[in-house]
Amino acid sequence: MSAVVSRQWRLAARPSGGIENDQFEWREETLAEPSDGQVLVRTLYLSLDPTNRIWMSDIDQYMPPVEIGDVMRGGTIGVVEAPGRTGMQVGDIVQGMWGWQSHAVIDARAVRVLPRDTGLPLTAYMSVLGGTGCTAYFGLLDIGQPQPGETVVVSAAAGAVGSIVGQIAKIKDCRVVGIAGSDDKCRWLTDELGFDAAVNYRTETVLEALRRHCPDGIDVGFENVGGDILDAVLTLANFKARIPLCGLIAQYNADGPVPGPYMFRNVLMKRVRIEGFIVTDFIRRFPEAIAALSGWVAEGRIKYRVDVVDGLENAPGAVNKLFDGSNQGKLMVKVSDEPAS
Repeated sequence: MSAVVSRQWRLAARPSGGIENDQFEWREETLAEPSDGQVLVRTLYLSLDPTNRIWMSDIDQYMPPVEIGDVMRGGTIGVVEAPGRTGMQVGDIVQGMWGWQSHAVIDARAVRVLPRDTGLPLTAYMSVLGGTGCTAYFGLLDIGQPQPGETVVVSAAAGAVGSIVGQIAKIKDCRVVGIAGSDDKCRWLTDELGFDAAVNYRTETVLEALRRHCPDGIDVGFENVGGDILDAVLTLANFKARIPLCGLIAQYNADGPVPGPYMFRNVLMKRVRIEGFIVTDFIRRFPEAIAALSGWVAEGRIKYRVDVVDGLENAPGAVNKLFDGSNQGKLMVKVSDEPAS
């Protein structure tokens, strides 16, 4: 095998506030040949997620922080170019987490081979049929436990996870209200995805708008944002409401203490259950979620959108689309061309 050079983004400094380009270092590294049990993969797609900001920080979190000098962590889809002695084949499409790099030599046990005959694009496995879809599925159904006729409010509803959450809630016969950051996003939620109502948090007072759209209160608040939006949901929470806490993107870039919810007392008064979760909590049940989501996609009951940025060199700038609200749907980077089928 001729020498393979991997182009990489490595963490150079920990952020204080927002993510900046100079917090990463671009390197090129010649890779060794894969040994027994290893495969060489070429990256096709790299997932960009709000949790990238968490991984960059030296704080208590659900995974060890990325160390200074290490390749930046990220979910990936790639193609096997050298299978070593693993039983895999050249051309197999695999999914894993080898990070912000064009090529990698990794343990074959750290990847899963994706099916090739589904008729769906590979990007679906980084969105609706990947961690994004599983996050929506388990967060809403296991923790939110929506019942027919209940009101479900979804923050960051035009994002990768929120858009799928709302559609699953509609499948479960709920009234669904989404919160998003533009009129275009709100129209997409109601006109194309079937949400009952949508709130533009940039132009409306969220609490007042939710009072209007949720006349019977809120039973499930799928929370991706935190801050004032979580406060509004707590204000209108019904007795025994459930709040699956998926993310707190409003405070990820904060460089100081963030005030807690002012209406936290309603957790007691209304016996509200708030439960944080990470999708990997449910990793052994991923096949269950993917089977259900695949069926709903095939039936046209779930639609999804991907936001693909071209070129690994653009990853540090592109990740900020998650924080300024300019992305719509699942954000990812196209690192290289897919192999011909």
